[in-house]
Parts: sequence; C-alpha cells; structure tokens
Amino acid sequence: MTETLTISRAEYDALTERVEDLEDILAAMNARGGQPMPLEWAGRIINGESAIRVWREFRGLSLRALAAKSGVSAGYLSEIEAGKKPGSVEAYKALAEALDTSVDWLVL
Repeated sequence: MTETLTISRAEYDALTERVEDLEDILAAMNARGGQPMPLEWAGRIINGESAIRVWREFRGLSLRALAAKSGVSAGYLSEIEAGKKPGSVEAYKALAEALDTSVDWLVL
C-alpha cells in the first residue's frame, strides 16, 4: 500500500533546492577527482556547519588531535571552526594536509 504525503510548494521548493545543492557538490567532487565523503556529511556543510569541523569529525579526529597533526594550535583551530577567525592560508594548507583533503574542500 502506498501512502500519499502532501507538502506545501515552499517545502517542495526547499527540498528540490537541497537536492540540487547536493548534486552540485557531487559534480564538483567528481570534477576534482572526488573526495570520499558521504552525502549526509556534505549536507552538514551545505547547512552552514564549519567545513573543517565536518572534515575533522569525518576523519575521526578530536580538535586536539587535528591541532597536533597539523601544527595549528588548538585554540586557533577552535576559533577558525567557530567562525571567530578567518584562518590564514598557511593554517588552511596545514589543516588540509592533516585531513587528507584539499584546501578547496575546506573553504567552500
């Protein structure tokens, strides 16, 4: 038995927009050689969460572990993740290397 669900046009448009955003991310990933990140993780970035935090958690690293691995201080990393500081190019390069990704994926 199939159930029917009725949603408003605004809800439908919002869902369609999210699907299109995810499709764009997948297309960009494939064009860049692909970064292995499941859609639910990418969705967190689309919804405004810090890309560095999402990548860090995806890689299974604590904030302190990423700080140690990248050479970026834990305090500075915390401020970058929280959006309190923009982060330097050098910091992003070190974080990207430690996360085994490219800087492009951290500054979406």
